[in-house]
Amino acid sequence: MVTRGLDKRVHYRRNKAWRTKSNKVKVVRTPGNRLLVQYSKKKVALPSTPKYLGGKPLQGLKRIRPARKATVSASAKKVSRPYGGVLSFDLVRERIIRAFLIEEQKIVKRVLKMKKVKEVAPVSEPAAETKQ
Repeated sequence: MVTRGLDKRVHYRRNKAWRTKSNKVKVVRTPGNRLLVQYSKKKVALPSTPKYLGGKPLQGLKRIRPARKATVSASAKKVSRPYGGVLSFDLVRERIIRAFLIEEQKIVKRVLKMKKVKEVAPVSEPAAETKQ
């Protein structure tokens, strides 16, 4: 097996000396014929809805590291609709429909209550006025 001399020992350039998730390296030979270590960044997770709502990936958003998210523009963090960078369109639609149906239900209850009140207590005739 030929490894072209890249199997030699190299020094990490950062303080941590263990093979951890944040310490992934690639050995590279420079034009000056030195072996150097290049650090690779962690893979970024897709922005998604909260786990208790299904954890579906959100469309229209880029993968951004949390530290970079602070400096990136608002349009890169969200899409232009209510609950833009948090909920997917189908969850927003479901919430709107649910809110509408709840309001409709309240109106129906109110109307039925008014009908019941009218049936129980019929409107009394006004007393005959006496002329003087």
